[in-house]
Formats: sequence, structure tokens, C-alpha cells
Amino acid sequence: MSVRKCIPWPDKRLRTAAAEVAEITDDVRAVWQDLIDTMEAMPGVGMGANQIGVMQRLAIVDASQERGKVVRMANPVILHSSVELREHDEASPNLPGVSAIIKRPRAVTVKFLNDKGIMDRREFVGLWATSVQHQIDHLNGKMYFDHLSRMKREMLIKKARKI
Repeated sequence: MSVRKCIPWPDKRLRTAAAEVAEITDDVRAVWQDLIDTMEAMPGVGMGANQIGVMQRLAIVDASQERGKVVRMANPVILHSSVELREHDEASPNLPGVSAIIKRPRAVTVKFLNDKGIMDRREFVGLWATSVQHQIDHLNGKMYFDHLSRMKREMLIKKARKI
């Protein structure tokens, strides 16, 4: 398919919850492939469809060392989160040049419609879990910096504007 342009912050679509996907179609598969191509070009470990302006609850994650282990998800929902937290330096191509240390649950159990159109349930741990949570935030109209204090968030956005 193709590498797509990431919409720039503060585009309203980044603050809008994406719409549910009714079924897995060729159009959905094409969006997933564009997300994969775009993620690999960065490189990154995941993407949500609204990051490229597609307002559907579609996301991909691949936090594998060797790559090529992409998990395609439609309508992902976190069912369970671990109490133990993990810190990771997160960023987004929608607000390039800045990042922040974010604490998130170390493990999550997620249900989603998979690429075969079947409801799946999977546990993600470590960087996989961080990426899944980051992508679900995007689909809900949230950015990683929403997890920061107001002061830190304002400083990060100010720094991004200067770049």
C-alpha cells in the first residue's frame, strides 16, 4: 500500500474518538497496511488510524525485535490492566521532536476484532503493552502527554512548537 502522512498536532481529529468498525473489509485491511507501512517508515512500534486521519477504531502494534509480528486490531478494548507500572519514553509522529516518560500498566489484556473478523483476546506485556495502551489512547482522542501534569504538558507542547 503506502506510507501516509501523519496529521499534525493540534488537528481536531487527534482529539476525537474514532468510530467503531462493523466488519473487516478490504478497505479495513488497506488501512491496516498503510498503518504498517507508515509505522515501519518512522520506525515505530504502533499506530492508530486517526493518526493518519482515518477516523475508525483501527490500530496496529509490533514491538518485536525482529519485526514482522504485527498485531492488527479493530475496536480494541482493555479488559484488565496490571497493578505494576512500567515507565517508557513515549512520542508521537503527530507532535515530532518531543517525548516524555509515561507510566502505564506493565501488562494489559485486550479484546479486539482481528484481521479474520474474529473477536480475539490477548495479553500484552512490556513494550507491547505500552504500545497497545498508547494506540487505544489515540483511538479515544487522547495523546500520550495527557498523562503528564498540566505544567509538564504545557512545557512539552511549547517545546514542540519551537522545533
